[in-house]
Parts: sequence; C-alpha cells; structure tokens
Amino acid sequence: MSEEDKHKARIFLHRGDLQQARSCYEKAVRDDRGNGSGQELSDSLGNLGNIYAMMSAYDESEQCYREVLAIQRDLQDVNAIGQTLANLGNVQAEAGRPEKARSYYMEALDLLRPLPDKRALGVLLSSIALQDAAVGRNEDAIANFKQALECHRAVGDEDGLAVTYSQLGKTFLQAGNAQSAEKCLNNASEHFIKLGNEEGEAAVLRLLADLYEQAGKEESAIRCLERVVLVNARYGLLQSRQDTARLSGLLERRRKA
Repeated sequence: MSEEDKHKARIFLHRGDLQQARSCYEKAVRDDRGNGSGQELSDSLGNLGNIYAMMSAYDESEQCYREVLAIQRDLQDVNAIGQTLANLGNVQAEAGRPEKARSYYMEALDLLRPLPDKRALGVLLSSIALQDAAVGRNEDAIANFKQALECHRAVGDEDGLAVTYSQLGKTFLQAGNAQSAEKCLNNASEHFIKLGNEEGEAAVLRLLADLYEQAGKEESAIRCLERVVLVNARYGLLQSRQDTARLSGLLERRRKA
C-alpha cells in the first residue's frame, strides 16, 4: 500500500490538495516503518515534512526532518544530511526563529560547500543571505547572494538566477546603492522574461518603479507600472488595485506638469 499512497500523495500535491497529500504520506510513513527500508522511510518522512511546512505546521515538520536526519546519519549520506539541515533551517526561519535557522544553515554549509552539488549549495546560500538581509546584515547578505549567483551560473539554473538577482537587487536598494540595485533588478527581469515568468517579472518591475520614483525618474517608473498593470490584468494578481492607483497617480502628475 505504501507505493500506492505515495502515488496518490503526489497527485494530490500536484492538485494543491495539501490535506489529502498529508494523509497519504502519513499512511506511507506508517507502512514504511513496518515494511520499508531506511531510505524509503527517510523519503516518506521528508515528503511529509515538506507538506507540513507548506501547511505552516512547523513543529510537525521539524519532527519529521529530525527523524530523517537521524536515518541519513546512519546511512552516511552527506549530501542528503546537508539538504535536510537546510530544510530544518527553513522551518526555523518560517517559524520566526532566525538564530536557530542560521545555526542549521551554517552546519549545512560546512557539509555542502565541499561537495559538487552546486544547485543545492546555491539554494542554501540564498537562504542564508535572506536571513542576513532580514536582520540588517546587508554586507553579509550581498556577499552570500553573489556566491549563490556563481552556483546558479555553474549549473545553468535560470530560476535561481532570476530569483537571486531579484533578492540581491532588493538588498542593494535597502542598503541605499541604487546603481547596483538597478543593474541586478534589470538582470532579474531579463531572466524572468526568458523563463516566461510574467508574475516574477512584475514583482521585479514594482521594485524598479520604487527605485525610479525615488530617483525622480517618473517616466521610467510609469513604463514599469504600465507593464505591471498589464500582467495584473492577465493573471488577476492581488496587487492589481494598488498598482493601478499608483500608475494613475503618476500619470496625473505628468499631465499637470
């Protein structure tokens, strides 16, 4: 029954039905405890932990990941241990416990940095950088985001490049470095366009509009927001009313100038 439950769980997860996906993975975990290998139980617990995290059930997610970690240590799978430590860090970060998150991230970094898995390392470095930025350690955040970009380039991770350039641009903007922020945000926009991710592009253009407004470049801000409003209309994004009002204000200001 375990494989059938796992198959059903993947289907429910694809449909966005987290409750049903959780129920199926819970059944799979019970079956794997009695009949599966350590690796099978680890996989099921890891997937269940992911579901709990998506449902903001952070204590339950942490419990799953801790059990996964114990199994992986027995199996001596260093890469898997590193990624599970990163997952534990993510749970702590989402639960609002940044120092505990950083402790897990640093332990994960010690394990993943020497390994050839640049994709996992890039994701981890971005997570660390986000925590740095959240507590005002902008220089550390910028350094870690730049290292993450190197990892994403090494494996050709377009999604990673788009998101990380966006996050780095936002950090530069918060640090008052408008020139570097503009460069990074434009790079992010190009990568999102290449991916066909219009919602990601719109998020970046909002930040660029902020930058241009602060610099008194209202025409550039208007061009960004015109594109954002178009994307909003296509996807029914939540920010639609706010973005439209903001664009209308800039257009009215231009008309009166």
